[in-house]
Amino acid sequence: MSRPPARAVVVCSALLLTASLTVAACSTYGSRPAPAAASASPGAGRSSAGASPAPAGAPALTAAQAQAALITAGDLGEPWTPTQGAATWRDGLLKASADKPECGRLLDAVYTEELFGPDARIRAVAGLDDDWYQAQLHYQVVAQTPAEVDRTLAWLRTLPRTCAEFRAKAAGGRVQSGTVQEVTLPNVGDARQALRITLGSETPDGDYTELTLYVAAVRVGDDTIAVTNGGVNEVYESATRAAVEIGAARVAEVRKQGRKQV
Repeated sequence: MSRPPARAVVVCSALLLTASLTVAACSTYGSRPAPAAASASPGAGRSSAGASPAPAGAPALTAAQAQAALITAGDLGEPWTPTQGAATWRDGLLKASADKPECGRLLDAVYTEELFGPDARIRAVAGLDDDWYQAQLHYQVVAQTPAEVDRTLAWLRTLPRTCAEFRAKAAGGRVQSGTVQEVTLPNVGDARQALRITLGSETPDGDYTELTLYVAAVRVGDDTIAVTNGGVNEVYESATRAAVEIGAARVAEVRKQGRKQV
């Protein structure tokens, strides 16, 4: 599969929510058509099996509802496919110690995929790979109390100031220059926050490598979704925005259908 010209990207989402929970979206990196819907991969990140129990009093989707609320490769379109495993850059670049405590806390949360802390329960997870640029997107449906989620969102809002610039030491002593910037999300859900993290450094061969990682979280009533989208080549903010927009609508519809069945 040949790659399209860099930056020739347009992502669009047309949401059609019916009783069968059909949500259609298209993602065009050039003029290629989007593929048929694919199943989400439960192998990316931590699955709901073996996860810590939901916090007391935290309303949560059922296991079946959480699975129904996942996005798929078909939602984002080509070049996204179900993941083939953890990206190679995760351990080499993202597993790093920062010179500022809050920046280190952010890197740890993203690396462990526990943005809302170890007590939050991940009800369902999907992993998608960008076959053109080797970016990787993880999407989680999380059970945590709205108050705890809002506290995490408030903390995330402080980081573009606290971690505007920082340094982080990765495996083998590699020192990276880091930045955190705020990202504007579609006006979906009840509360939301997104960040753009970069970690750049020179390789032993003198080449410059920069990891770009988008982190987004949206609370939809009593339920929450978290999205990370990162890589060392082209990483498109538009894919992150589409995942958030589709995901928030799907969670809301799954919850609505669940109430109708009670």
